[in-house]
Amino acid sequence: MRIGFFDSGVGGLTVLHEAMKAYPKAEYLYYADLDNVPYGIKSEMEIKKLVFKAIDFLLQKKVDIVVLACNTATSVCISDLRAKYSLPIVGMEPAIKPATQLLQFHDGPSRILITATKRTLKQKKLDDLIHSLKAEDQVEMLALQKLVKYAENKIFKGAKIKKYLKSKFNHIDWQDHGSIVLGCTHFIYYRPLLKKLLPDHIAIIDGNEGTVNRMLHHIENLAPTNAKLKSKLKYYQSGRKKNKNQLKPYLNYLEEQCK
Repeated sequence: MRIGFFDSGVGGLTVLHEAMKAYPKAEYLYYADLDNVPYGIKSEMEIKKLVFKAIDFLLQKKVDIVVLACNTATSVCISDLRAKYSLPIVGMEPAIKPATQLLQFHDGPSRILITATKRTLKQKKLDDLIHSLKAEDQVEMLALQKLVKYAENKIFKGAKIKKYLKSKFNHIDWQDHGSIVLGCTHFIYYRPLLKKLLPDHIAIIDGNEGTVNRMLHHIENLAPTNAKLKSKLKYYQSGRKKNKNQLKPYLNYLEEQCK
């Protein structure tokens, strides 16, 4: 089983990390478009061009499944990708549904803060999702675009990050909110810090588990693999093969801090 992972940068590693634990019998190809990160400030046309180029590259490597481990790319391209390609393509979306389900079973504040990139928050796909869940009166949106840059530079904690988050959260009345949705895979690196900054009653929710579960569902429908195989990982940076050890600082951080 060969599974291709795509992201604009290192955010998708948060999904890959969970996928490799959930299904350690595959060869994983991770494509990070670091030449063009961040995607959240680009136009739809630019994003589509870059994503299609990346997926074509992964198909040349004969992947069986593609995981679009990027909320921005998913919101812009997923329908067009599935229309063009026949193999399973798994996307990301802000985990608003789990957030609304969680609030149904808990008394307390009912508002949900959706955080994402600027481009994801502008997409009709997100509006349609919120409308389908009848959550228009529950949600509030907030772009945390700078976290993408900080993650790409391995800045996961410290005074600079705290100051940025506090300034962005300055207008949020947490007593009205029950959860925060991390609608960008880069943001998940900041879960440990968010736990310290936010009130204890705030649930921190992301879409990684749902994405990995959808990947596993597709694997079940494909030919079984040798159960004795161990995970293999190959790394490509905007189409150029790189040493997978360059990813270790991020994967090690996730293993240690973001459990």
